[in-house]
Amino acid sequence: MPGSVHFIVAIIIFISIYAIIISEKINRTTIAFFGAVLMILFKIIGLDQAFETIDFHTIGLLIGMMIMVNILKRTGAFQYIAIKSAKLTKGDPWYILVMLSTITAISSALLDNVTTVLLIAPVTLVITEALKINPIPFMVAEILSANIGGTATLIGDPPNIMIGSETGLGFMDFLINLAPVVVVIYLITLFMLKIIYKKHLIVQEDLKTKIMEFDENLAITDKTLLKKSIIVLTCTILGFGLHQFVGLETATVALTGASILLLISKTDPEEIFHEIEWLTIFFFIFLFVLVGTLEEVGAIEMIAKGVVSITQGNLLLTALLILWISGIASAFLDNIPFVATMIPLIQSIGSLTSINITPLWWALALGACLGGNGTLVGASANVVVAGILEKHKHRISFVEYMKIGFPLMIVSIIIATAYLYVFYLM
Repeated sequence: MPGSVHFIVAIIIFISIYAIIISEKINRTTIAFFGAVLMILFKIIGLDQAFETIDFHTIGLLIGMMIMVNILKRTGAFQYIAIKSAKLTKGDPWYILVMLSTITAISSALLDNVTTVLLIAPVTLVITEALKINPIPFMVAEILSANIGGTATLIGDPPNIMIGSETGLGFMDFLINLAPVVVVIYLITLFMLKIIYKKHLIVQEDLKTKIMEFDENLAITDKTLLKKSIIVLTCTILGFGLHQFVGLETATVALTGASILLLISKTDPEEIFHEIEWLTIFFFIFLFVLVGTLEEVGAIEMIAKGVVSITQGNLLLTALLILWISGIASAFLDNIPFVATMIPLIQSIGSLTSINITPLWWALALGACLGGNGTLVGASANVVVAGILEKHKHRISFVEYMKIGFPLMIVSIIIATAYLYVFYLM
């Protein structure tokens, strides 16, 4: 029960661990590990239950894509794309940021945001190293673009997949109802990023000239492996689009692609597995246990029920409250368990009242997906990018990201509020 000792201890542990993660006094994976162990040690959650809280679909997807990206990296493909992109923009850092962000947003709508950042981040690092410019503005823009783009479709972000599977809403339903506002949010976000990072996007003219002299074709070091990688990656991407129709999880598709590519590439598996972002993987695992424990003791359900009970069946108030609570909560909590709790509650509103609950699904999707931009742990893509930056000796702190991500997230939720009101709630 929410009033029990377990409930109180779980809340104290979670808030304490989160505060330490934000303060960055201790490595985030280390402190998340300690927090997860405390939940088990105090018998708030059993060991078997703790394992059940881990979303192995997300973990499997991450590992599978990391294996494929690490093999593809050996072909020189990322260097090729990086040089080609830089040359097309004539080395202008702002136009490079716009190009990479737009590719990220579109890819996130068609694939998923984690896969997209795993593919785009290495390209970004190659470009920024060549131009001797800080990669963080580019990476922040890509995090924001990934989560915004992923909001537009059924397969772009896990909350949308969950909502679609529970409600029967299809790919075109999400595209028609969410893509218009997503485009507006994306353009306004880009405009604000230009203002924020204007002074940081300066490159010496001689470096621009040097970039234009590069021959991207020389970057390809293994054409045979490149062909194999492209074929497997293309089939994997098609698998993501068709996974619902063939009854396979996205993690299964990614792991299948990874295993086939590892087999046919004949690369050293020890080298490939050594390059997987294991710190990021384990941070996710421990975060799932922490949030899953809150779900187990009823904390997330209590918050969700509080949201819907105070609205008294008013469609406008219910939709806007779901949007804002989902947005704020998803910035700090994993949006998957939150959405899993909200779905049956929204369904119960439909059965108990005569209101059309379809706008509530769009409010939940917009809040849960866009809210992920608020903090560095708000969405899977954010954590992955932070891990890649850290591995390459660049570091963005929780507070540094939040100063940019949280205000931009609030702006996106305000735009979503106006959109929902004008088209669904007036």
